[in-house]
Amino acid sequence: MTSKSSKTSKEQKPIHPEIDFYRLLNDLPLGVLILDRQRRALYCNQVVEAITGLPAAAAQGLACRHVMRSRLCLTQCPVSQAGALRETVCCETDLISRDRQRIPVRVTLAPTYDRYGKPAGYVETVEDLRLLREHDEKVGQAFSFGHIVGQSAPMEKMFRIVPVIAQSDASVLITGETGTGKDMLAETVHQQSERAKGPFIKINCGALPETLLESELFGHTKGAFTGAVENKKGRFHLAHNGTLYLTEIGDLPLPLQVKLLTFLDDKVVYPLGDTKGFAADVRIIAATHRNLEQMVREGRFRQDLFFRLNVLRLHIPPLREREGDVHLLLDHFLRYFAQKLNRDISGYTAKAMKALLAYSYPGNVRELRNLAEYAVNVCQEDKIALKHLPAYLLESRAPEMIEVVPEPPHAVSAPTPALPPPTEPKMEGASWAAVERQLIMDALIKSRGNRLQAAERLGWSRSTLWRKIRHHGIDAI
Repeated sequence: MTSKSSKTSKEQKPIHPEIDFYRLLNDLPLGVLILDRQRRALYCNQVVEAITGLPAAAAQGLACRHVMRSRLCLTQCPVSQAGALRETVCCETDLISRDRQRIPVRVTLAPTYDRYGKPAGYVETVEDLRLLREHDEKVGQAFSFGHIVGQSAPMEKMFRIVPVIAQSDASVLITGETGTGKDMLAETVHQQSERAKGPFIKINCGALPETLLESELFGHTKGAFTGAVENKKGRFHLAHNGTLYLTEIGDLPLPLQVKLLTFLDDKVVYPLGDTKGFAADVRIIAATHRNLEQMVREGRFRQDLFFRLNVLRLHIPPLREREGDVHLLLDHFLRYFAQKLNRDISGYTAKAMKALLAYSYPGNVRELRNLAEYAVNVCQEDKIALKHLPAYLLESRAPEMIEVVPEPPHAVSAPTPALPPPTEPKMEGASWAAVERQLIMDALIKSRGNRLQAAERLGWSRSTLWRKIRHHGIDAI
């Protein structure tokens, strides 16, 4: 009785001979490719034919790599690497179809055996990932508006009101801490408005002295002052039929606040040295990280100008108040920089993610973005680990997050040697361009994205740093 049961479990009953397996395989929503021991195609179903663009009849007898034409076939074929496949292998890759389209696929390869248990070949399944990738992109877009990413309650509230504000032509005041993305929000409002086809002109009210700032804003005529050798159009003139974005409006000097208020009243610009005005059709968007209400009480900002600018108000909350957005932004910038720098990085290790989520980000989204760019540049592995993060972030971690290796029992502590003074990180074998780029990124990270402070750290002028940032293609904000 026992012997008969054991024999039955080892020798399964043959499959019904009247089943049409070719039709069954063709009806599967999955590509199926059957190969012999030399990895030549014996059969492929209609899904494989549709993905590759190669007719099933033409595929018979061809080597697998000529049917699939995938990256896996060229560099990491599991059969070529192992000599003979003993277990199922599953991986994601892409292939080039006959109409030269690059198609992302998931491939599963498994060995097949005859009735005597000897290797007979392989069966390969192919799953088209295009629809899945499109779904992931749509899910990602559901947590963004323009180039602004977020899923927290404050950001969802802002996403709902931005389209309404964009359709208005009233002045907008954007407030928020430094690095929260005020510039990006201002440009998004412009792009969503009816002025999107017009120019978007930006000027930093705190970057220039008062005399130059007045000329930049309103323009001047030839001979208006020493050095004015020709007529110059101001930013108001250049922004005609578009939007003028005044960032750091809290740094605007009081005399220019009067001129700006005059423009908001009559919409006419008077260049320096000219009595003839220009009617500029310009929408004003202003932004500041300062408390303008407090500045009004202290007499450093005109109350009437504040009321004229504060018609529509948008406040971007700091990153510490955006629950759940840090993880989302870390993944977003990782994908962005990995694609931009052509790096094959799939994510963060658990310890690295824990450290990144525990950090307070005083520099907000700008600092987080710079951290992600730094890590992607430094990482040479498939995941970003703790060693790929800036040292200052690891030093700020809570004590319970720092790994402590206990001393063995009865161990005698050796005297702690004196540590050498800190030095700049060495990049052996790297070119000077790579070393210089790394030094710039380190300075930007340490200064939390403040380029003026970064230039001072490097001992350069601000213009030199800007020139080198453009030269090295560093995408700092």
